[in-house]
Amino acid sequence: MSASAPDATVKPASGFRLDLKTVGPLLALALLVLLGISLNENFLSYSNLTNVLARSSFIGIIAIGATFVITSGGLDLSVGSMAAVIAGIMIIVMNSLIPSMGVTWGVVLFGMAAGLVVGGGAGIGNGLMITRGRIEAFIVTLGTMGIFRSLVTFLADGGTLSLNFQVADLYRPVYYDGLFGVPWPIIVFALVAIGGEIVMRRTAFGRYCAAIGSNEQVARYSSINVDNVRLLTYILQGVLVGVAVLLYVPRLGSASSTTGVLWELEAIAAVIIGGTTLKGGYGRIWGTVVGVVILGLIGNILNLQSFISPYLNGAFQGVIIILAVLLQRGRRAS
Repeated sequence: MSASAPDATVKPASGFRLDLKTVGPLLALALLVLLGISLNENFLSYSNLTNVLARSSFIGIIAIGATFVITSGGLDLSVGSMAAVIAGIMIIVMNSLIPSMGVTWGVVLFGMAAGLVVGGGAGIGNGLMITRGRIEAFIVTLGTMGIFRSLVTFLADGGTLSLNFQVADLYRPVYYDGLFGVPWPIIVFALVAIGGEIVMRRTAFGRYCAAIGSNEQVARYSSINVDNVRLLTYILQGVLVGVAVLLYVPRLGSASSTTGVLWELEAIAAVIIGGTTLKGGYGRIWGTVVGVVILGLIGNILNLQSFISPYLNGAFQGVIIILAVLLQRGRRAS
């Protein structure tokens, strides 16, 4: 009799923690929506919500890649600077092709292809230095963050790279148009999120990411090719940064040294808010999507209301990251 009593108490407690961990981000999102409704009557308008989601899609696509990287025990601080240099190279490629190809969709498609190639190449570079060079991910991506930011500043000669006006007009629908009233960035974000959730939950690659992040040595003993899996996460991250930039460039049609500033903070914040463990071993794509929406709504509320400066958005994100990590430690300790 005495042996069975502890088991009965442990199971409900464990179940409660699991439920709280699962519904926590959704509860925070619901409370944030209620706050927005109480502060501004236009908060739930279709135009406001689609605007928030479209603007958040860039970070969301990048954050999905970051979920795989962090789940496998890695980190990428270079995504914002990477986005800036990808945007700059895309603009240079498209502008340089106009004399020979004219203002056509061929120019735009070549620019898009260049963005994906540069993103994938940057991911390969980061991944190889981490997996083959045996350098800490923090050091590698901190270094490439500076390299990418300096490179786009050099390409722009300290100013701004601007896309040809005619090509920009041709390219604009990629951001501003959509399907059934839903902008393309939101549609692409949704498709990437669905694909990411399937890969994370239903494929060997997703399971390997979690296993490596949980215990790298055990993963090696289990015949998992740790270096190749981790390299693939950085390649995926780079390609998804490229996808995000394909949707970002038609919005402004320019790139400079300030493009993508703090995107790495927003991506990491979204991942951690969504419940992915910062030290690796556990990740969930749907949670990252909820985290992205939460961050987008916080920024939107700050913009709609004048009592707090929207320039404090980065401070809010920093506080959220710290609180989310503290909550994760609290759950592990309990």
